[in-house]
Amino acid sequence: MSFPSVYLGLLHYPVLGKRSELITTSVTNLDIHDIARSCKTFGVKGYYIVTPIVSQHQLVQKIMDHWNTDQSLDYNPDRSDAFKTVELCFDLESVLKSIEEREGEQCELVVTGANFEKHSGDMTHFVHWARQKSRPLLLLFGTGHGIAPEVLEKACYYLDPINGSTDNDYNHLSVRSAVAIYLDRLNQSL
Repeated sequence: MSFPSVYLGLLHYPVLGKRSELITTSVTNLDIHDIARSCKTFGVKGYYIVTPIVSQHQLVQKIMDHWNTDQSLDYNPDRSDAFKTVELCFDLESVLKSIEEREGEQCELVVTGANFEKHSGDMTHFVHWARQKSRPLLLLFGTGHGIAPEVLEKACYYLDPINGSTDNDYNHLSVRSAVAIYLDRLNQSL
């Protein structure tokens, strides 16, 4: 059985703040560029940036439009090509609907988080699980201090957090670094 279609989402709301309160985080320029490039590199079918804030949609669109001008296309055509995977959505439900329209069926939600301690599974188990599925997958990454519990409850699978050195309690990778690591691990496991 082949591996199902993979999509990626970067959730800016609902996510948790430092005191576990629900917040909306800001989209960053680097996350737009770097995650789109990782998605294109590893064959992800779509990269969804999820934020309810209209001005953030306008900012992302302005950045993407810049890289599609003739001058930018001449300077760096690869960046424009990577942006073809990017879609903006106001909420997770819109992402799920978009994938269902593209694929003709609902996707399975797979979540990640640096703060996961229970309900998670390693990449080997995830690949085995995913190969048993024929439905498309949405790998959802959170911003801030993690994905809100009401979203986690909808997940079909939880991936183990990426852990650094065993003698170090520090675990604060940028989300774009985590995306690249997970996509590489997934690619290596196939």
